Amino acid sequence: MRRRSAGPVGAPRQVGPGAVERGRETPGSAHGDWLTLGRDGRLSLYVPTDGGLVRWTETAVGGPEWSGPHFVAVAGLTHLTVTQGADTYVHFLGRRERERADGALGVDIVHAIQYQTGLAFTEWRSLGNPHRDREQGRELGRPVGAVAADGTVHVFVPNAHGGLSLRRESPTGKWRAWEDLRGSGIDEPPATVALAAGRLEVCAAAASGIFVWRQTAPGGDFDGPQGFALRPTPGTVTALETGPDRATFFWTDADGGAAAWRAGDWPAALGGSPARQPYASLRTAVDGYDCVVLAHRDRDGSVVLGMGGTENEGGGFWWYGLGEPCQGVPALARDGRGRVVMALVGPDGAPKVARQEDGAGLTLARWQTLGH
Repeated sequence: MRRRSAGPVGAPRQVGPGAVERGRETPGSAHGDWLTLGRDGRLSLYVPTDGGLVRWTETAVGGPEWSGPHFVAVAGLTHLTVTQGADTYVHFLGRRERERADGALGVDIVHAIQYQTGLAFTEWRSLGNPHRDREQGRELGRPVGAVAADGTVHVFVPNAHGGLSLRRESPTGKWRAWEDLRGSGIDEPPATVALAAGRLEVCAAAASGIFVWRQTAPGGDFDGPQGFALRPTPGTVTALETGPDRATFFWTDADGGAAAWRAGDWPAALGGSPARQPYASLRTAVDGYDCVVLAHRDRDGSVVLGMGGTENEGGGFWWYGLGEPCQGVPALARDGRGRVVMALVGPDGAPKVARQEDGAGLTLARWQTLGH
């Protein structure tokens, strides 16, 4: 994929105290990978706020100091999703509402990119709306994204018909027309996963169970949707590559507690308290073992951390209540030194981070509140 020019449009600017909490249109955290590791080994995190988003960036590999907050303007943003490709470029997808010249409310999907850690964004480009009818267009859901191994960006959004719409780049970097992937009863954003071999898979919960779309080959069309009579709680599905060209989907089961599922198998119960939003997920080594780490906000509003062997659900999954209140969905990443880092947005709108301590197991050090 060709690299686009990153001009000065969308450049962050420093903001003063209190800018994160005032009049927020999208409270809590962003959707997706809102804690990212750049090519230079520094972490960045992104939080939606009134009129756009704010960013913090580590000043050195491994921290602990952060610069920010830096404000990036995008008027009318109602939902923000962050996704990152293997090339480390960070992509921002938003659902935007604006008053049109005739006074009617218009909805479109917007996209911007940050190519390098801590530097300017590209301009916010409108990707339009898959619906020509304005009333149907206002029913468009939250966009989610996935970046294929070759850097091709894919944008998925629940549409007014209860199905899934897709807009993606062509190999030349130009955007193709909206595609209808069909489906029914989808009212929450799906979970997407970009597999290392180049394919994408998508899973969405619906009233009838789940739908799964699989790309036939890298850059190819999507098969499906294939329906499965499973019972995830809508809005809780997360996807993670756990084997060569193989995804595991995690969700809160209708009976309560987390579950893991791979195509061709039965869901495996992971226990724990139920989540109402997607799980943050990370695959990493702990004490030399290949592990999956999950995190979510429980019903009491506090963050919970879980860990177990990758594709070894029968070996047990361990959950730990961290006692830290948060808004929205926490985020997980590895820092430039390979340590697990969790980020969350506190009740006051301020982000906090905690890093893995040295030694055996997965223990997080004290929470660090980032400056306003």
